[in-house]
Order: sequence, then structure tokens, then C-alpha cells
Amino acid sequence: MNKTRVSQSPRLEILLRKDLDSIPQLQKLSADARTDMRAVSAVLPFRVNRYVVDNLIDWDRVPDDPIYQLTFPQPGMLADADLARMRDLVVRNAPKAELEPAAREIQAGLNPHPAGQIELNVPYLDDETPLRGMQHKYRETVLFFPGSGQTCHTYCTYCFRWAQFVGIDELKFADNQASGLAEYLRRHKEVNSVLFTGGDPMVMKTSVLRRYLEPLLAPDLSHVNSIRIGTKAPAYWPYRFTTDSDADDLLRLFEEVRAAGRHLAVMAHYSHFRELETEAAQHAIRRIMSTGAVVRCQAPLIRHVNDSADTWKRLWRREVLLGAVPYYMFVERDTGPKGYFEVPLARALDIFSEAYRNVSGLARTVRGPSMSATPGKVLVDGIAEVHGEKVFVLKMLQGRDPLWVNQIFFAKFDPAATWIDQLEPAFGKTEFFFTKTVEEMKRTHVQPAWGTETHIRKRMTEFGFVEWE
Repeated sequence: MNKTRVSQSPRLEILLRKDLDSIPQLQKLSADARTDMRAVSAVLPFRVNRYVVDNLIDWDRVPDDPIYQLTFPQPGMLADADLARMRDLVVRNAPKAELEPAAREIQAGLNPHPAGQIELNVPYLDDETPLRGMQHKYRETVLFFPGSGQTCHTYCTYCFRWAQFVGIDELKFADNQASGLAEYLRRHKEVNSVLFTGGDPMVMKTSVLRRYLEPLLAPDLSHVNSIRIGTKAPAYWPYRFTTDSDADDLLRLFEEVRAAGRHLAVMAHYSHFRELETEAAQHAIRRIMSTGAVVRCQAPLIRHVNDSADTWKRLWRREVLLGAVPYYMFVERDTGPKGYFEVPLARALDIFSEAYRNVSGLARTVRGPSMSATPGKVLVDGIAEVHGEKVFVLKMLQGRDPLWVNQIFFAKFDPAATWIDQLEPAFGKTEFFFTKTVEEMKRTHVQPAWGTETHIRKRMTEFGFVEWE
């Protein structure tokens, strides 16, 4: 482990909605702009820390600065009518009993859990007990939401998991018991990778994270050969890996995971190259990699933040220079303030392709633009003309049915479409190849991901599963 530490140990200072008026930099904004901010943050979560405010935002460029757009509420994140309604409540200083129901009504219309996360992804123990702190969408990978890690050092304005942070328990994935995860994995030998997600697992103290990781290192779980930690901490609070009081303990834990023969991947969310320009951020990557862990980098393509090929080119080049691996460019999910942040698929492909052409092969490990949609991870692989019809060429990178993986299919070209549910099958087909099967999964609650082939076939018969390819 790299023992080099910087001399100064900053203190994490979190700023919430109640602190908006006390952030000095915001005093440059008009009173109307600050009212908009209070109105939007009453509906969608807001949380930022001083490192982001003081080191990543160019306040001379506000409101156009990309990191400002990434972290501070913008009026366009709500529909005009919803913004006007919340502004009125904020200006009148309405009580919580009036403000909160209005916010809940707006939140309910923002598709809080897209892509079947509740009705399709939640696995069962003994076919009866739902495990609400887990998701098992793809055969080899289980997602786990540690209860203590369901917040972040700073919230991203586009966050597709915004429903985790608005205080509605029935919308939240979380589990404080690592024992349920370990037991599920013992029964599901098809799983070889666990992804800790949230929120951000790196908000937890190392002693708490250890309670979740150590059970996975048991000899009878040797089929779990990789552990991933999804985190924005290397960008938003790099001191978690360098000078926090338990930073060295964290790196020792990483080393223990590697010594146990497990691959450890820190799935770092870098949305803009500026997040990698500070010495603190670069030092964090060096420290993480010194343990034998791999840093893989991913982010969605977000309007107002990184919707240019030059931004992605510079981001991927910087990641490679620092020894990290470019992994995914995602399409903004169809949830929350998507209308403000989404980019048409055709333009997303143009941005990706131009950036991809201007980096070396070392950065071409990245895949995208990719939609994490209900049937699986759908790659927009190209635009072509086939038999006189202009089409999107799509590829399934991951699928609820493993047989779908790497399958090519086609959709009619639509320059305005931003998500797969806005696309129509090409060549006169009435539905995509996966449509009937996904409907059967919803009806029967049987998933190919949730067991061995024999187990799944047995449950298919029990539930009268009529469509399987």
C-alpha cells in the first residue's frame, strides 16, 4: 500500500437545502434564481460538500459551469407548472405539512424506479422472502445496497437513484444485514460478481464496510470472484482514500480482498474531466491502485454537463493517463429530471463516436452509448440503411435472459428518441424480440438470473411460462 499522505487533513463539510442561503458563492445569483433553487430542492434531493464548491466549480462561469449544473438544482429540472407551484409555496414560507404533500405528488410522476427495479429485479430467498436490499437482474451479478451507504458526499442533479434520498421508505432499497447477502450467494452459484451500490458505499466508515465485505471472502463463496464498489467519492471526496481518519484502514481492507483471491474493482463515476484535475483526486487514484484494486470509470451523457465529444475525449485520455480504465458511457435514465438532462440517442452516438475516434486503443475499452433498460443493457451501436430503411443498430450487452447477450436488433431511426421505449421495431415487426418474454417475467416473477438452468426451467413449468428463447 502506498503510505504517502498529504499533510493537510480536510474536514468533510456537508451543505444541505437549509444551508443554501449560507453558501457565499450563491450570493452572486439573483433572488429569483435562489428561490428557484429552494423550490427544486424541495422536490429533488440536494447535498453538496465544500470540496466540490471550492475546488470543482468555476463560479465565474455560473450558471453554465458543468460542475455547477451537475451538483446544484436548476429550474429546468421541474416542469414549468410544477416549478411555479413549488415557488409559490417557498415564497409563502408554507409549512412542511403543505410543502411535503406537493413535493410527493410531483415525485410520484417522475418514474422513481425505472427499468423494473422493484417488480423485476428484487430476488427472493426460498422463493418467498423478497430481499429488498438486493437486485439480481443479470445472471452473474448481484447488486447490494448496504443500509449505511444510502447517501453520498454530494448528490448529482441527474441521479437516477434520486428516490433513495427523498425520505420515502417504500421507494428505498437498503439492507443492514450482510448475512442475507451471503446466504443468497451460497444458494446461487451462478453469481460470480457482487456490486455494492447506493447511494455511495464509500460514505460508510471502514469498520462498517468491512462487515459487508469480509463474509464474501469465506472459502464456500469462492465462486464470487469479483467485488465491485460503485462510488463517486474519488471525484467528490477523494480524501476518503487519502487523509480521512480511516483511509489507511480502507486501503488495508482492499488489500485483504485482493489477498483472498478476489478481483476488486472501484467503479468510479467521473462525469467531467475537471473532477480529475485536482491533486487530491489524482492522489486518491494512486492510493486505490496501490492496493491491487482496479479503477473502472463510468458516467452518463448529460446535457449541460458533458454533452460534447471534446469533454469525453479529455475525460478518457485523463483516465488512461492516471492508470484507470474507461468503462461505460451511459444514456441518461428515464427518471427524475430527465427532460432537462437527456440527449437524443442519435446525438449521443455522434458524441461517442467523435470522442472514440480521437483517443488511442487504450481508451477504447469504453462502451456506449448504453441504455440500462428493462430488458438489459442496450448499446446504440450505429445508424445504417438496410433495404432502404434508416435504422438504429442496437446490441444487447447484458440481458435478463443470458441468451440475449450480444444479440443485434434494429429499430426505426428517430432523431428525437432518447430512450428505447420511444423506438419502434424496424422492418415491419410489431415488437422487439424480448417483449413477450419480459411481460412473462412481470407476470410470473420468474427470472433467468435467479438460479441454475434446472431451477429456472422447473419454475417456468410451475408458472406456465409460455415464451422462452
